[in-house]
Amino acid sequence: MPERTSYDAVIVGGGHNGLVAAAYLARAGRSVLVLERLDHTGGAAVSTRAFAGVDARLSRYSYLVSLLPPKIVRDLGLSFAVRKRTVSSYTPTVRDGRATGLLVGGGPHRTRKAFAELTGSDREFDAWERFYAGTGRLAERVFPTLTEPLPTRAALRARIDDDATWHALFERPLGETVEQTFTDDLVRGVVLTDALIGTFAAAHDPGLRQNRCFLYHVIGGGTGDWDVPIGGMGALTDALADAARRAGAEIVTGCEATAIATDGRSAEVTCAQGTIGARRVLVGAAPRELARLLGEEPPPPAEGAQLKVNMLLTRLPQLRDSGVDPREAFSGTFHVAEGYGQLETAYRQAASGQLPAAPPSEIYCHSLTDPSILGADLVRQGYQTLTLFGLHAPARLFAEDNDATRDRLLAATLAQLDEHLAEPLADCLAHDAEGRPCIEARSPVDLDHDLGLPGGNIFHRDLAFPYADPDAAADGEDPEATGPGRWGVATGHPNVLLCGAGAVRGGGVSGIPGHNAAMAVLEEG
Repeated sequence: MPERTSYDAVIVGGGHNGLVAAAYLARAGRSVLVLERLDHTGGAAVSTRAFAGVDARLSRYSYLVSLLPPKIVRDLGLSFAVRKRTVSSYTPTVRDGRATGLLVGGGPHRTRKAFAELTGSDREFDAWERFYAGTGRLAERVFPTLTEPLPTRAALRARIDDDATWHALFERPLGETVEQTFTDDLVRGVVLTDALIGTFAAAHDPGLRQNRCFLYHVIGGGTGDWDVPIGGMGALTDALADAARRAGAEIVTGCEATAIATDGRSAEVTCAQGTIGARRVLVGAAPRELARLLGEEPPPPAEGAQLKVNMLLTRLPQLRDSGVDPREAFSGTFHVAEGYGQLETAYRQAASGQLPAAPPSEIYCHSLTDPSILGADLVRQGYQTLTLFGLHAPARLFAEDNDATRDRLLAATLAQLDEHLAEPLADCLAHDAEGRPCIEARSPVDLDHDLGLPGGNIFHRDLAFPYADPDAAADGEDPEATGPGRWGVATGHPNVLLCGAGAVRGGGVSGIPGHNAAMAVLEEG
């Protein structure tokens, strides 16, 4: 039950972005209330003991960190850290009837050798180095802007100061660049996957959804590295909740907001415990949920397109490619059925209403980099976790029978993995206290039900390029003026702000929308 009847700010949703906003505002002396409908904070950034009687805390939904600015960690004094992965990725394949693959990591000499052994020359590695040198320069310039007021498109382009990279990522379908830069189908696929994680699009989608997804996947931290959260994703949530409470924010769980009323100057948030007044309301939920709370027309439907699978193994499986240690292959991103042609085929099949015959997915083993998520007994026995993220699984495919479709897709996805293993994955699965295999899968429909993600969309809606909307400027809005618009968190109401993934520059585990919503509030006084 909230302690007061009115606050300077009421934050709807206790996910990591809402907690970031709460901590910043409370540290600035504002009275802050966070309302969370679930019995715990964190939203999609949580750790869970998913299997009965098994001491393993898995990052149940989101699982890697790239976009969280060190600035937020420093500003809020968070007790939270990440660890680098020594291997970026491993992609198994069969060439000339022989099991082989591409291991990226362990230094440039080793990676060059892996490219040459797979492709027969240095050409693809040299192209890879040039391409990612360009995205690296882009990351250095773009990432710092994410916690600043939105630049105009022209200002961001001037800051990047690289016409070739700008055109490749902001103006032409990514597929054109990938095909122009690389010739090997497997290498092309490894590059393209970053454009498809959580986004249902083809390489040549003229709407450039794949480009926007790719951009956010290569700019994180100014390097594009994807790091492992020490202690699991719940460690971040716990640190943020502690920071917010220490600063004086009040957090009430098990309290669902049911309506928001505002006249633009003051607002009221209704929940089961009553009605709470607020000068401003920050909403960490999706724009669809905000529209429902305001009693307004919902935005166009959003749709997620992923299968999330968590597993616990008694041991890592051996690979058909005997030249690679499974501990290396699974410590980075293990790509399955993600050749360029395979990705396009899977997209076409899913777009036509069929489950992909060869579902693409990527896997990694958190416990290889951070064994702290496992109990000591499991560590001694050699247990390991596996996290699988399946692509091109749009919510529409699950509409008729979610459970049956999820089971079919899971079986087909694991069958693709088994093609590259020297032993069936099922033989390596641990079992819980009731004798059931330690594996759980969540479809987009499940994510909508569990977390309120519209259509299971992990970004809440289509990602936007990280600059001010040119149409808004054309309508007379001054991007240099104060207000939530210049921070990318505005809604149709001056004192109601988005602080979740649906904000401009939202998506991923970043805290950026929470930071930017708080800055917009503090800037206005």
